[in-house]
Amino acid sequence: MPPHEEEPMWPSDDSDTTGAKGDGNDSASGQLPTPPEEQPKQASLANQETVWVRHPKGEGEASPEREESQASEQTVNVEARRQPSEQTVNVQASQQQTPKPPPSEQTVHVQAPKQQQPPSEQTVHVQAPRQQQPKPPPSEQTVQVRRPPQPPEPSAAEQTQIVPLQPIAPPPQQQYQQQQQMPWQNTPPPQPIPPAGNMVAQPMRIEPSGEVHPVEAPSEEQPPPEAPDAPPKTGRKRRGLVFGGVAVVLVIAVGVALAVPYVSNRLGLPWAPNVPKGDEPEPAAVTLSLQPPSDSAPTPSSSGVNSALSGPASNPALGTVAGTVIDPATGSTLWNHNATQLLTPASATKLLISAAALLKLDHAMQLTTKVVQGASPDTAIIVAGGDPTLSSLPAGKDSVYPGAAHLDDLVAQVKAASGGKITKVQIDLSMYTGPTSAQGWAPDDAPSISAAPVVPAMLDGGRQDPTVDYSMRSANPALSLLQEFSSRLGASVAPTTTATATQGAKVLGEVKSAPLTELINNLLSISDDNLAEAVARQLAIGAGAPASFEGGAQTALNVLAQNGFDTSGAVLNDGSGLSTLNKVSPKLLAQLLSVAAAPTGKDPRTEKLRPLLEGLPVAGGSGTLSDRFDAPNAKDGRGWVRAKTGTLSGVNTLAGVVLDKDGRVLVFAVMSNGSDANSARPALDAVAATLRGCGCG
Repeated sequence: MPPHEEEPMWPSDDSDTTGAKGDGNDSASGQLPTPPEEQPKQASLANQETVWVRHPKGEGEASPEREESQASEQTVNVEARRQPSEQTVNVQASQQQTPKPPPSEQTVHVQAPKQQQPPSEQTVHVQAPRQQQPKPPPSEQTVQVRRPPQPPEPSAAEQTQIVPLQPIAPPPQQQYQQQQQMPWQNTPPPQPIPPAGNMVAQPMRIEPSGEVHPVEAPSEEQPPPEAPDAPPKTGRKRRGLVFGGVAVVLVIAVGVALAVPYVSNRLGLPWAPNVPKGDEPEPAAVTLSLQPPSDSAPTPSSSGVNSALSGPASNPALGTVAGTVIDPATGSTLWNHNATQLLTPASATKLLISAAALLKLDHAMQLTTKVVQGASPDTAIIVAGGDPTLSSLPAGKDSVYPGAAHLDDLVAQVKAASGGKITKVQIDLSMYTGPTSAQGWAPDDAPSISAAPVVPAMLDGGRQDPTVDYSMRSANPALSLLQEFSSRLGASVAPTTTATATQGAKVLGEVKSAPLTELINNLLSISDDNLAEAVARQLAIGAGAPASFEGGAQTALNVLAQNGFDTSGAVLNDGSGLSTLNKVSPKLLAQLLSVAAAPTGKDPRTEKLRPLLEGLPVAGGSGTLSDRFDAPNAKDGRGWVRAKTGTLSGVNTLAGVVLDKDGRVLVFAVMSNGSDANSARPALDAVAATLRGCGCG
């Protein structure tokens, strides 16, 4: 809804009312303005049109009684000034029409030239509406006046007399009109005089000297009758509220009207039930930026790739560098720069663990966490199944592990199966063996923002914040899980926290992780260390080896070698790549990716390894590459390069695939040791982006 325009400022009709009732300061609502130099002192009356007249000597006797007025009389406002030789009276009539007064009444319209009158002359001051009559020409000073007979002149003792005059309300639906029109008065008729209010004006005494004093009104005076149909005074705020309310009502009314089917149909509004339907628009043409590899694309040449990479690969920021580029369609090596040199791969180690797991294990395998009955019916044991992705969040909310099982689900199953009788809980951590950190790990690697001590049971990978990749991890993730489980179950942790579940124990609840392929996708994208270690141990268990760092690492190399990959000289101490003692060659990394990217049906290993490509971060778009490829010499690779990163102190690796401008897929692996991450990573990005733009045919 558009903003309301500013409310108009309505003039207030109570701006002239300032005094309190009866204090002598009630302002007249229709005071006729008088020029400052000749404005006489006069009483300011309220909304009554009562006039107090002082008669000088010789002007007749003043009557203390109120004059009796007929219904047809005309109430007038008069200001009279007399010159020594003549009398001048100004009369302003109301614009309400009424029958003409009898001949005995005084009804005149006179305006004399502005001139100060002598004190001895008669001066009458009367309230009038705020409308000034035009001044007559100076030459027109003499007018005919029709006056009623004057009463006898009062005595000296009666020269100052207070005479209350009472206004008479005009008859309904009648208007006063002027009885005579002066020749010079060619202005529009005056405005109507507002009806008299209910307040009674205080009598005022006008002395011969011109001073004005309040006096007490005669006791026999009765309050003036109330004017019929007097409109109440309304302030600006009240009018604003009224108009604002009217506006709101109108808006609601319009909205309701437009919602009525008949109205909406007639207007053809979008929500009308019978609105005419136009022709369906033609679907917009979609041009895909990402194209599959082209079989007819020019075959890249070794000379072309070597020429393109000669500059970027020789950047001193890379330190000790080794790398290779392979055409997966033919399996030929296009660029070889110390490709067999063994260097520390850092997190690129996850490529080896993931590839071995995909080759060895069922892709649909899930990691299970279950709860069984303990030694007594009131005891439950969590049997850890090696799933670090178990979520502490409510159902429907994802942590950094999409598709993870939820602790609440497990708790609900246990409550239902046990009838709510569980009072003590324990945990079985017997799945894993060996130390919780690997050789080559720094003391502060676990717990850290990268990893927690490796145990088979934890919530959210041990993170304090389950929605943030790099969140501080728990120093004892298994105990943290046990405490949270007991709290939600309404039980307590048993004095002996660990126990081994017996074979065939009653299962009280069970939840499962996402499938293996999704776990691998996740661990490659965000480079999750604890999830990689969990997959390595599942690999070891699948091969009958101990579920330990050593068992998982050695099993991975064995599986790769058994599947035809050159693992000569490779050394692994973990599955995550945190160990600085790991050594592999860029050739091994490139071979794994080349088989995963090979054309379908060419190599039987390709189908198993294809999920490797799905989990690779996208340059400038996702995972650990979301904030990279920003430099001018690397921007060509944004969206076209997918690669696994590896970063440790002095270690930087990038291995992945890129679709060049000719539509050909190229696989690359470049490893840099003895380099600074702030300069080496942009240099590696430039190498990959060059492959995107070279064509190299």
